[in-house]
Amino acid sequence: MVNRYNKMDIWLFGFMAGLIGFGLLAIYSASNGVGAIDLFYKQLAWFGIGLIVMAVIYYTDYRKIMEYSYGLYVAGLFLLVVVLFFGTKVSGATSWLRIGFIGIQPSEIAKVTTILALARYLSSDNTDITSRNDVLLAILIAVIPAGLVMLQPDMGTTLTYLSFIFPVMIMAGFNVYYLLLMVVPFLLTVTGFFNIYLLIVFTVLVFAALIVMRKGFRFSQLIVSLAGFAGGLFTFRFAADILQPHQMKRIQTFLDPMSDPQGAGYNALQAKIAIGSGGIFGKGFLEGTQTQLRFIPAQWTDFIFCVIGEEMGLIGSMILLSLFLALFLRMLWLVSVIKNKFVELTLVGFVSLWLVHVMINVGMTIGLFPVIGVPLPFLSYGGSSLLGNMLMVALALNFFRNKRNLGY
Repeated sequence: MVNRYNKMDIWLFGFMAGLIGFGLLAIYSASNGVGAIDLFYKQLAWFGIGLIVMAVIYYTDYRKIMEYSYGLYVAGLFLLVVVLFFGTKVSGATSWLRIGFIGIQPSEIAKVTTILALARYLSSDNTDITSRNDVLLAILIAVIPAGLVMLQPDMGTTLTYLSFIFPVMIMAGFNVYYLLLMVVPFLLTVTGFFNIYLLIVFTVLVFAALIVMRKGFRFSQLIVSLAGFAGGLFTFRFAADILQPHQMKRIQTFLDPMSDPQGAGYNALQAKIAIGSGGIFGKGFLEGTQTQLRFIPAQWTDFIFCVIGEEMGLIGSMILLSLFLALFLRMLWLVSVIKNKFVELTLVGFVSLWLVHVMINVGMTIGLFPVIGVPLPFLSYGGSSLLGNMLMVALALNFFRNKRNLGY
């Protein structure tokens, strides 16, 4: 008789398979019309490799996953260091390692190992979330790999590394107010890259929010707000010296795409044209003019959502986003039913990472965010990205399989 506790979570696997199916269709369409159909077969091959890796992870002793978390984290850091010296530059970032005819992007795999290490540290009985030193060490676990990715330089991927720190720490029981005090200077400093008026408004709003949260004025609120504002003024004044020219151009065209419609603003404008022209039901598979005539560069990677929007329309786009929502909710359901702190923190980290990826990727295609080169999970072309996302699902399936032992 099959133990009902050892059954696979078919729902979770099905949501993942649906997203990958969307991605394969979109990659086939995006590459077919421009003579690059080999990209589709490469992605299909990576999907096959991913299934094999998932099977291995699925049947791995869950205790080994926790035990080796720190070792995997160190291995991830090692690869991030190696790529700085021996990596291949693609689109301005030295982020790829060539091993024979295979290229891998260590930053995609290191995201998984970083979340595992952070979850293990915060779930340890020896970690005190009220201790300043323990909190700083937890933040460093995520900041160190993020810093190495920034050196490549890959600003988009760096932001995704920072996306899961605070959700995981909040889940671990750390006070939200104190987390905000720590992150406010960083947020305001980044805001300075965009616009001085936005910086002023954001500073006032953040200061007011801190007062409301604490139900009264504290001198620390004024200090962090002024420190962040000063950082924002610095980045606003010296943005051109701090950022790479192409990064500065992306911010300028985000604020005003028509300032360079044939250059840096081209991608954003064409993306909105593609999605808008799809209408309610889309133009049909392989019938998208923007897609088939390749008006959108990187249409099988960062702008793959445009292919969905143009050829499958609003209906197809909503089905795709509904699959993402279903995947996130299923993962959060696992968090609620598996009473193990390491598992809870790991899964919250995965969901936070995916959520930020989807928000930034979809947002930049419809003009809500600057174009910063963040792939759409499970859909964008790229073996490392697909493998990393499938690894996260495999770990969740492993936890579901062992939920009785983990505390169901």
